[in-house]
Amino acid sequence: MPQQVTARLPDPVVEALDATARELRRSRAEVIRLAVERYLEDFDDLSIAVDRLRDPADPVLDWDRVRRELLDTD
Repeated sequence: MPQQVTARLPDPVVEALDATARELRRSRAEVIRLAVERYLEDFDDLSIAVDRLRDPADPVLDWDRVRRELLDTD
């Protein structure tokens, strides 16, 4: 069963939320839920990317070499 969460938002954010909800023909709650879900997905992706960048075993590509190889297609 979904849980209810309460958050306080500044008036301009609520106004933008309401405008978006009207435009999408969705409820405030649905727009908030979708926004939070997408934020969390992006956060997960970013966390994975940062972990990979910090992993010394993960190879680092030399941009100049990759660029030359991509452009050198005779």
